Amino acid sequence: MGFFLDMRSSTNSSKTGEGPDIQLGPIPERFGLITLRTFLVPGPIVTFSGSIGLLGELGDTYAVEIVRGADYDPNEVVYRAEGVLGVTGSNETQAFNAQDLSAPWAIQTVYSSYISGVSTTVRNGPEVFTGIASTLFL
Repeated sequence: MGFFLDMRSSTNSSKTGEGPDIQLGPIPERFGLITLRTFLVPGPIVTFSGSIGLLGELGDTYAVEIVRGADYDPNEVVYRAEGVLGVTGSNETQAFNAQDLSAPWAIQTVYSSYISGVSTTVRNGPEVFTGIASTLFL
């Protein structure tokens, strides 16, 4: 049986069309930041979910990454997914689910979500990043 430790959510925009209207680029940009308390429990399990709305052209590519820490560090990436937009001129909401099964033994851990991609793609909303920390033992 699992035990709940903490849950946090970062919402940058909650509706389609209310996004920051920022073009993607090759350098990852943060769209979510959470701090999860794990109370020095050994081997916590951290589960993530989220979504990001994108508006671009057919075939535009993008990558979503989850990083341990507040700043982007390629050595701290715990999840990476690449995708391709399927339509031109229509908002597409890209959803993701991931886990950090090697979460550190700590009082709390910061996680950030990032996106990068082709400059013809715009972040259009919604943008949500959620994390849940749990453990098998208490």
